[in-house]
Amino acid sequence: MFKNTQDNQRLEDELDKNNIPDHVAIIMDGNGRWAQKRHLPRIAGHKRGMETVKTITKVASDLGVKVLTLYAFSTENWKRPHDEVSYLMGLPVKFFNDFVPDLIKNNVQVKVMGLIDQLPAQTQKAVNDAIKDTSQCTGMVLNFALNYGSRLDIRMAVQKISQQVADGQLDVDKIDDQTISDNLMTGFLGDLSDPDLLIRTSGEERISNFLLWQIAYSELVFTDVLWPDFDKSVFQKMILEYQHRDRRFGGIKTSKLAGLKLVNRGETN
Repeated sequence: MFKNTQDNQRLEDELDKNNIPDHVAIIMDGNGRWAQKRHLPRIAGHKRGMETVKTITKVASDLGVKVLTLYAFSTENWKRPHDEVSYLMGLPVKFFNDFVPDLIKNNVQVKVMGLIDQLPAQTQKAVNDAIKDTSQCTGMVLNFALNYGSRLDIRMAVQKISQQVADGQLDVDKIDDQTISDNLMTGFLGDLSDPDLLIRTSGEERISNFLLWQIAYSELVFTDVLWPDFDKSVFQKMILEYQHRDRRFGGIKTSKLAGLKLVNRGETN
């Protein structure tokens, strides 16, 4: 315990508090494998993973992250065994019942994106109650992608934009990147809609139909740590990795550009 405390303090000291990503998105993967490694049913991994969500929410909020988007249930996850899906649909009920008071205490606002109206009635109620109960919070946004898929997101955005054109509200020539961003499910986040950092746990290195438009220039970090084992120190390491990246968004930083000009003129130091 003492060593873990020391490690956490060391990591906190290394973090640049002025370079915390505004928006962090996480593909929470590995609950089932965590349970199988311990000869437990898969739902035990999901239950433990729910506790990890609570931990990382508090850590991210304390660090100054403005939006934390968590991939909780994809449109493809309905293909899983019925019992597992039923358990997953019940998790938001228990999660929000237990955690909303802490979220309010920490000034965290809940948002949910996805086809919420297709979820079971009790799940919808838990989600909508949590959104309502935290609506006055002004701190970090805890944004759950629930029954979400990025291709669906993009398709629905195209449909909305097409309808705006058909209704005479939008000129085809005026459609630009911002138009598309505004009509995606993350549009409510405004300038924070695109993640600065995308993390995937469990060793898998794919995007799995998550925020495909929004992560065009996100930094991607993959870790072998299974989601139930993802803790404060691992999250801090992911932030440190982000801080070591050279984000240029397709351009060249001024200092490097100046160096290239000197070389092109035959001038060296």
